[in-house]
Amino acid sequence: LNPLFQAMESEISAAFDNGEPEDVLSKAFKLTVTREDICTLQPRGWLNDRIMNFYMGLLVERSKKEGYPAVYAFSTFFYSKLSSTSHKGVKKWTKGVDIFEHDVILVPIHLRIHWTLLVVDLREKTIKYFDSLGQKGDHICKTVLKYLEEESREKRNIELTASEWTLRSMGTEEIPQQNNGSDCGVFVCKFADFISRDKPIIFTPEHMPYFRRKMVWEIIHQQLL
Repeated sequence: LNPLFQAMESEISAAFDNGEPEDVLSKAFKLTVTREDICTLQPRGWLNDRIMNFYMGLLVERSKKEGYPAVYAFSTFFYSKLSSTSHKGVKKWTKGVDIFEHDVILVPIHLRIHWTLLVVDLREKTIKYFDSLGQKGDHICKTVLKYLEEESREKRNIELTASEWTLRSMGTEEIPQQNNGSDCGVFVCKFADFISRDKPIIFTPEHMPYFRRKMVWEIIHQQLL
């Protein structure tokens, strides 16, 4: 092991083991991450909203650099609010923001006890649903397309043509699938990571323990490796 990697490893272990659950380990994006939050990144831990939203914030931050697609990420609370109240319930969420100026929109979704990801690619006019348990989300794609139509009409006075859009749930042969009951949140973060770099999704379930530890370091340092 090189010294840098050893230093990172000891820092990650310390984040899990030293101190109190309420210790603050990172602050950014109007979010405060405690040791208790970080501990959801331990093996078989279930990632919580704070970790998911913080990681999406890191992806958006990186997208401001040259050479990356412009990324907008909704909060993990967005879809449940949208599906229960329609556009009028969430129209203030984009106050002062034109989401249509971006290339990619990430929508992390919490389905009671499972994380999934919806991705809008405004360049290609596609809405894709990524589920590491292979369930279909066609109705979720339709709900978000309807939201985009209303958002475009209201904010830009432009009608979207629904027939120009492709909606698709990714198949189990197209994207990696989890092999346990706890890694869905990490899969969502890594789907979003690869997509927000325009990279093919080539990781496997075997990468999950490594990704979890890497995410601890990235969140503490507010910087993606």
